[in-house]
Amino acid sequence: MKSRCLAIAMAFALLAPAAVAKVVRLEIASKQPYGTFVDGAYQRWDGRLIGELSPSAETIPGLDKPARNARGMVEYSTNIILFLPTGPGNGALLVDVPNRGKPYAHALYNSPRGLPYQSGNLNPGTGFLEDNGYTIAEVQWELGQGADLPSFTDPAGKKRFVEGVGFAIVRDAADFFAHASADAAGTPNPVAGRISRVLASGKSQTGRFLKTFLLNGFNRLDGRRVFDGMHVFVSGAGLLPIMQTGTGPESSANAAPTFSDPEFPGVHDGPLTIGEIIAKVEARGEIPPKMALVTSTSDYLSLRASLGRTGAKGTADQPLPPNVRMYDVAGASHATVLEAKGCNKPPNRLDWAPVMRATFWRLDQWVAANVEPPASKLMPLQPANADPTVLRAPKNLPDAVIQIPQRDADGNPLGGVRLPDIEAPLGIHGAQNEPLSFSCSLIGAFVPFSPERLAALYPTQDAYIDRIRVAARAAQAEGFLLPDDAAIIINAIEAAPVFKEIVPVGPPR
Repeated sequence: MKSRCLAIAMAFALLAPAAVAKVVRLEIASKQPYGTFVDGAYQRWDGRLIGELSPSAETIPGLDKPARNARGMVEYSTNIILFLPTGPGNGALLVDVPNRGKPYAHALYNSPRGLPYQSGNLNPGTGFLEDNGYTIAEVQWELGQGADLPSFTDPAGKKRFVEGVGFAIVRDAADFFAHASADAAGTPNPVAGRISRVLASGKSQTGRFLKTFLLNGFNRLDGRRVFDGMHVFVSGAGLLPIMQTGTGPESSANAAPTFSDPEFPGVHDGPLTIGEIIAKVEARGEIPPKMALVTSTSDYLSLRASLGRTGAKGTADQPLPPNVRMYDVAGASHATVLEAKGCNKPPNRLDWAPVMRATFWRLDQWVAANVEPPASKLMPLQPANADPTVLRAPKNLPDAVIQIPQRDADGNPLGGVRLPDIEAPLGIHGAQNEPLSFSCSLIGAFVPFSPERLAALYPTQDAYIDRIRVAARAAQAEGFLLPDDAAIIINAIEAAPVFKEIVPVGPPR
């Protein structure tokens, strides 16, 4: 009986179609030392991936139109950057999806306290990713940003680019590094045999990329799942409109709805909640990845984030699938910067990088060892009604109700993941900034408390430090701060007093 089953399995294997998407060539242009970390030395490799796709096997709009090679395939190529441990690493491959051509993983996970890295920063910073042994791949996917996408000339004589190939590029690259021993030309995969799990990371535009990637079936190749876990940051309720052909030179993924263009199409036209997306994934017979979705306060004001909880109708949160955790960082902004040029108020500088490190670490433990992460933790909401400082719903969603976080008497948001800065506030975090430009509305504002309010909250410097210490340890116990970050936050307050002198509350002595 056993031999008969084996024969049947072999017969099916012979009948199964060959892989129809693959990396044909890996070209490495440079290798250089990156630094020495807890896990050992790292190297940075820069190069390109060349791949090919079968038009008949893909569901990418327009892929049937570009020229084909001798094998009947459509070719693409793209830039990559690899950060490789010279030792074995921890078995995890992190595929970072660059935002408008700029890598983001080191800005998300390695930013030092008080020095928020911006997209494109590839400095080691805290060394969190490398200290913990992650292999990191930056894979370009976007038109005009290092990815050469297939193109054709339409009947009107215009050159058109098959933008949906960006999804296939990320899929094929992740699968190649996780499973291939070498490319088609025999060039070895530098991490062959060392990868046991694959994680994806995306912020804002590329958080929407990952949800759209999942929705459209790109998380499966040759019968296996591509990404085991996805870390999605500040993606609002949106998707990414690149399942189409575009005329360039810019990507169709560049823009999003704004106060000046609230009807921008493609972002809020499809499923809005992660539950709707996962239902479609499971209906295809796929096992969805484990996911952590992190949202900031300003995303509710400026990016319609509440629709990612309620969907297109009403105010009730839709249930989350068991493979998903969702976290709101109370008081945080979509982007953290040191200066807010052109904005009317100072930028909100609440540092969410420690939460990103902690939730990424918990996601990885969930994927690697099935250790449950913290339960979802969200801010309570209320309808925005006609508040002109909140981005309204688009007209194509007539029953949608935009909601914003409820706030305490001082103006700070309630609930959610609470960093020490919001538990012991010195002002209002995550207020709307103006003018309501795309950048100012995503930077948000910090409004300092009056000296009288500070004195009422913190009679002494020691009282303030104690509030910070208690809040840091509480966030660590809940799983939203790693021990190193909790210690850094406490030490930073001890080393740099906030108050030189606080006027005591009460009658003079």
